[in-house]
This record gives sequence, C-alpha cells and structure tokens, in this order.
Amino acid sequence: MKMMTYMQQVGRSLMIPIAVLPAASILVRIGDIHSNIPWMAAAASVCKLGGNAIFDHMPLFFAVGVAIGLTSSQGVAALAAAVGYFVFTNVMKHFEHGIVLDTGVLGGMLCGGIVAALYNRYHRIRLPAAIGFFGGKRFIPIISSVAMVGVGVVAGLIWPTIQEAIRDTGSSILTAKGWGAGIFGLLNRLLIPTGLHHILNNIAWFQIGEYVTDTGAIVRGDLWRFHAGDPTVGTFMAGFFPVMMFGLPAYALAIVRSSQLHERKRVASIILTASLTSFLTGITEPLEFTLMLTAPVLYGLHAIYTGLALMLADLMSIRAGFGFSAGFIDMFISWTSVRNALLLLLLGILYFGLYYATATIAIRVFHVHAPGREEQATMEAVIPSIGTRDDTDALLERLLGYIGGMGNIRAVDACITRLRLRLEDDSKVDEGGIMSLGAYGLMRVGKGHIHIVMGTDSELLREKIERRLSVSAFING
Repeated sequence: MKMMTYMQQVGRSLMIPIAVLPAASILVRIGDIHSNIPWMAAAASVCKLGGNAIFDHMPLFFAVGVAIGLTSSQGVAALAAAVGYFVFTNVMKHFEHGIVLDTGVLGGMLCGGIVAALYNRYHRIRLPAAIGFFGGKRFIPIISSVAMVGVGVVAGLIWPTIQEAIRDTGSSILTAKGWGAGIFGLLNRLLIPTGLHHILNNIAWFQIGEYVTDTGAIVRGDLWRFHAGDPTVGTFMAGFFPVMMFGLPAYALAIVRSSQLHERKRVASIILTASLTSFLTGITEPLEFTLMLTAPVLYGLHAIYTGLALMLADLMSIRAGFGFSAGFIDMFISWTSVRNALLLLLLGILYFGLYYATATIAIRVFHVHAPGREEQATMEAVIPSIGTRDDTDALLERLLGYIGGMGNIRAVDACITRLRLRLEDDSKVDEGGIMSLGAYGLMRVGKGHIHIVMGTDSELLREKIERRLSVSAFING
C-alpha cells in the first residue's frame, strides 16, 4: 500500500510540469504562422523560440515538479532538484563514448524523486555550531549535489543499455501497426482509478520514439516530437480526440435521454456540464468517475473503445497531437499540423454514434444501471446536488463534517480534479454526504486512503486543508 501511495504521489507530481505545456503549445503554434509581413514574421519567430525553450527544458521541469509534489511544495526542494539535475547530467557526460546519453524526463523524475527523499529525511538536520548555518533546509542542496554525483556515475554505467532497450521497445511499438497504440489506450483508461496513468503517459509522450530537428537536436516522445514538427508522430495521442470530443459527450447525451423524466433536469445539469468539460479541454475525470461509480459496465466499454480508437487512428495514418489533452481547444490550436484531419473528424462522428448507441442499448435493453434510472435513495448517493460549489470555504466546512473533521486528516494531495486524503479512520467517511456536496465520485484506494473527485475545486480545497494542517502542526509544536 505504501508503494501504491508513493506512486500515486509521483503521478500527481507529474502534472506540475505538464501544466506548462499549454503555454508552450500555443507559442509554438503561433511560431508556425508564416507571413511575408516583417513584424509578423519576427513575432512568430520570437514565439517559436519561447515555446521551444519550454520543450527543450522539460526534463529539468520534471525534476523540479516531482520534488515539489513529493515535499508539499517546498521551494528549497525545487532549488535542490534543479541543482541536482545539472550535476547529474554533467557527470553523465563523462561516460559518453561515441554516443549521446540522454535520460530525458525519466532522468528528471529520478532526480526529483531522490531530492524529495533527501529533503524528507534531512530537512531538520542539526549540524555542529561552527557550521550550523548549513543545517536544516540549507543542507538539502548540499547533500543533493553530492548524492547526484554518485547517481550520475551509476547512471552513466548502466544507462547506455537502458537507453538502447527503450529505443528498441519504442521502435517495436511504433511498428506494431496499431496494436501498441491500442494497448496503451486501454491501459491508460484502466489506470485512471489509481492515478497511475500519468506515469504511463509520460513514458509514451516524452520517451518513446526519436526525431532529429532541423537544428540537429534529438527530441523524444510522442508529444514532444509533435511540437518539434515530426510528420510521423501521433501514435499515442491522435486516437484520444474522437473519445474525448465525441464519444464521452455522446455517452452523456444518451444517459440524459434515457433517464426518468422527473430526474432528467437534475441529471442533465451535472452530466452535460462534465461532458462539455471533456469536449473543450479533454479533462474527463468528472464524467469518467461518474460512470465508474454508477455505470461500471459503460466505463469498461469506454476503456476498450479508447484502445480501439488509438489503434484505428494509427492504422488510418491520422497524426494529431496536443499540448495538454485531446479537447477542442488543443485541436483548434494544432489544427494546421493535423495529418488526415478529415479522417479524424469522420472517426469522431462514428465514435459519437458508437458511444450513443452503446449507452442507449445498454441502459434501455439490458437495464444497465446509470444516473437517472435508479430509485430516489440511490440517486441521492450518486448524483450530486446543484448549487453547492459557490463558496469554497462553506464547501470545505461541509466536507470536513462528512470525513470526520480536520483531526481525522493525516495528509492531503490533489490532482487536477481529484482530492486525495489520507485519514486516521476512514470508517468515519459519509459517502452519501460527500456526494451531496457536488462530488462526481469517491473511491477507497486502500485502508485510510480515499480519492474524491471534486472537479476544479480540488486544488482550492487542498490548499485550504494544507493551510489548516500547517497551523495545527505549528501549534502542536
């Protein structure tokens, strides 16, 4: 369980550097605009350079992001991670004998994780009075620099073999004629309940495959290569557009139309809002967790359909990518770089019909449980109330009442739409009460661990809870 919790924390930490990608994507897209007007051409060139600066330093951002995520946003850990990463990469250059060693974002994740471990162990260390200035948190950049020399030596000795293995594995997947993309899509959705899909995504989007740019730089990973101009890229991204923009909204529409008349307005206000979020931004967790908890059969089919979509997109030579997720906003930004765009839209329309027919038949013919079809008592447990999200402070107070109060919280974390809590006693959790607050879903992921899908309020709630935990820790010494 401890390992699962740690991996979930790592997964959440990976979202910190990924949060900068939309900015990079927009700048690169603007930079791709060709114009004969001098000032417009100069502006485009400047934007391109700015966007590429973000992509070129992604491993460093991952080192910093992981360190921040695993140390509750400690600034000194971020500084130590940056220092440690530069030490690590420079030491590895000693072992470059005819080949360029590049650990990519995996190296950044490794550095961030090690620095976080050092911080958690030594940030309260006390040194002799003569050198006491370097104790406590000031000790972290020092010990991190020393440790990363050793890590760099070990990595320099073993990484050539690992790098070759990753290259061979990536080549095998990319030449698997759709199967590799299909398996990735299936696993991506199946891992969402655990939060571990972020780790899988980062290997596919930042490690697999290589592309040499016009300047001779080598970029790796589906997402990175897409924005660098690789015309063959998109295996692990293109198939998500039909699912997030067309498939899931079709599910939502079918669920609303299949609901009981007296529940339809209530269901539509929640389900269709979540589907609009999926369509515009590619953030699918609110809708997917609703399906997971109320219609798991439909969610299982959704996971299979996602794998099929990635497989079909790859077989149809559709090449598309995104900066954050496969929603309309990303498609609009990157439209000029999409290959076989009409086929992508056609696949999207077909997926709208597939999802709508699947949900309608499953609910009406096979009587699969779905929001709006259950009895009132069940509905109150799975469909959140309306109009309870306006005041975050009031929402927090009510939430605390349903989880046993602040004294029952040991640790808190969040990941875009998901509030993660580690509790002293999870038997105090009132699931029905939590759902009545507007939560899209609640999952128990182990003894004392719960995940609550609160939408975009999750980060705000985490900050408020962390602030109270800090104050409580200070008062208690």
